[in-house]
Amino acid sequence: MNCFVYRSNNKPGLYLYLKEKDNFDAVPESLIKLIGDTQFSFEFDLGKNRKLVRAEAKEVVRIMKENGYFLQMPPPKSEILEKDYN
Repeated sequence: MNCFVYRSNNKPGLYLYLKEKDNFDAVPESLIKLIGDTQFSFEFDLGKNRKLVRAEAKEVVRIMKENGYFLQMPPPKSEILEKDYN
């Protein structure tokens, strides 16, 4: 499955994965308002065995098939602080 990733300009660390480039039809209007302006970041092939940093690829594929999109939330603040000090 091709995956098109957009980052939120308003919420650092928040990413929206779509099945089709620039097709936000499946994303609820309330979520689009919450995310704010987005910027296309990159495209990649999302296979079930692909390694992702913040999520399991198999779960992302399932959610994208079910909802038409996947929302990757920013890491918790404690995780960000931990990286800064290590």
